[in-house]
Order: sequence, then structure tokens, then C-alpha cells
Amino acid sequence: MNIIFNGQVLTLATSEINLTQLLQQQGAQEPFAVAVNQTFVPRSQCDGYQLQAGDSVELLSPIQGG
Repeated sequence: MNIIFNGQVLTLATSEINLTQLLQQQGAQEPFAVAVNQTFVPRSQCDGYQLQAGDSVELLSPIQGG
């Protein structure tokens, strides 16, 4: 199954993967926010969010600045 992860095509070995599993596979480290198809997904819903072929996932990390 192919998805878009942070603008890059990512081929997954399985067609059944939830958002939490994907984030773990990609090494996501706290703190972060995640959006699927340009819609924010609360962390509490990531376990139940099944990804579909063609989904676009954006992992967003805060940037410090002044």
C-alpha cells in the first residue's frame, strides 16, 4: 500500500496499519502533531485511525524561535 508521508511516497508492506503503528515505524518523537489528508488527528484517536491507500500523512514538530 502506498501513502504519502511528509511529502514522500512511502510503500508499506501491509494494507492494514493504524496511524500509531505508522508513527512508531517512522520514529516519531514527542512532541508532535499529526494530520491525515490535511485534517488534524488527536493523539487519542491515532490507535483507531486505519490508514487507506493514498492517504497523505503530515508529521508536524514544533519549532522554537523568538
